[in-house]
Amino acid sequence: MPTYDYLCPDCEYTFEEFQQMSDPLLRKCPKCGKRKLRRLFGTGAGIIFKGSGFYETDYKKKTGGESRKRY
Repeated sequence: MPTYDYLCPDCEYTFEEFQQMSDPLLRKCPKCGKRKLRRLFGTGAGIIFKGSGFYETDYKKKTGGESRKRY
């Protein structure tokens, strides 16, 4: 889920919010209560890798035992 930065131009309160891309924009400031929030353009979040890792050996073809010899 992406993180969005919001700014209230009246009280200058800034905060981050985790939202789905399909969620509506937030309008009401949680600090002052005015409905003037603006979503900021951000640099985006970093990539989070989960699992055992991403190594060259993870993508090599695995051989099924000994290679077949043709006579």
